[in-house]
Amino acid sequence: MPVVLRVGPYRFFFYSNESNEPPHIHVRAAGNEAKFWLTSIELAYNHGFSSPELNSVSRLIKEYQEPFLQAWNDYFT
Repeated sequence: MPVVLRVGPYRFFFYSNESNEPPHIHVRAAGNEAKFWLTSIELAYNHGFSSPELNSVSRLIKEYQEPFLQAWNDYFT
């Protein structure tokens, strides 16, 4: 499970067995987890984050979209 970035309580990562899916990033904090597609910055699933937290996470993903995509491509290609 490569961790790409830690910001505050958030840990951004992907699972090493997900190369068959489109680029995406998982985020965990305080027992909650969500998954976002990286090309369109859309929520794929959410387990426990509140709407305000998801908005904060989405802003971080937009800010770090390019490094996340680069990490994905470096790992899976």
